[in-house]
Amino acid sequence: MCTAATYLTKNFYFGRNLDYEISFHETVAVTPRNFPFHYRMLPAQSSHYALIGMATVAEGCPLYYDATNEKGLSMAGLNFPGNADYKEPAEGMDNVAPFEFIPWILGQCADLKDARRLLSRMNMVKINFSESLPLSPLHWIISDRTGSLTVESVREGLKVYDNPVGILTNNPPFDMQLFNLNNYMYLSTEQPANNFHSDLPLSTYSRGMGALGLPGDLSSASRFVKAAFTKMNSKSGDSESESISQFFHILTSVEQQKGLVHMGRGLYEYTIYSSCCNADKGIYYYTTYENSQITGVDMHSENLDGQDLITYPLITGQQIRMQNAK
Repeated sequence: MCTAATYLTKNFYFGRNLDYEISFHETVAVTPRNFPFHYRMLPAQSSHYALIGMATVAEGCPLYYDATNEKGLSMAGLNFPGNADYKEPAEGMDNVAPFEFIPWILGQCADLKDARRLLSRMNMVKINFSESLPLSPLHWIISDRTGSLTVESVREGLKVYDNPVGILTNNPPFDMQLFNLNNYMYLSTEQPANNFHSDLPLSTYSRGMGALGLPGDLSSASRFVKAAFTKMNSKSGDSESESISQFFHILTSVEQQKGLVHMGRGLYEYTIYSSCCNADKGIYYYTTYENSQITGVDMHSENLDGQDLITYPLITGQQIRMQNAK
């Protein structure tokens, strides 16, 4: 499955772990302002905000997993099996296919206020990208430096939740994930007091005992709690280096290692890539499972007034700096 997170220091940062058992040839994609977005049931956008993010490119179209636009608004789609429910087209609504959702929002929204306005008239329709690329069951996090929303198209309709933790994983639905945090209100970054009984001389024997009970398994509900506690208590300096380092440490706290989640047929779910975008500067950083060195792509180093999609294949091989090389 996956985990998405936000982080705010001097700048606003957004990113995610993509956890899956196979890769779909992900690439960092920069979509300039005049690249045409063609929608199945809506007018094409010949001009829009520029985007940068991770995508699979199919038939010349960037199918974004996560992206940030030039205004700093960011989105990610995460797996939501068994709960995602897409609809038939509805008259009088903006009928948007799930694979169109990220460019549709980021192409024309500068902030969460703009996004809320579009979401109020949106219908998520069940239209496959192609026969070979059927729809994935997803839900989404939309964020800027002021906050986050979670968007879920479920049987009851389109649900839009305020997301006060700036974290998203997978199942169960977001309102249940948020309620589940009540079960962990005792967690603390401080050492615990003896509330068991005054007659027992109980004492701490290790640092970090205030977090006893913090989940450490790889289930989506546990990752939500772990990522929320880690992110909301994280401390770092405001520099770019300190900020992105801390962000990747947040994601590392819930990463998946090969061999721990068996999917059958000899396949194992693992963290294919981790991303961190400085949404204010438009710089997209990433690591991959076998390359822990941080690689960056700056959207503003490209011609954002162009018409052609710009892609950078992922550097997947481990990059090792030998300190005493001769």
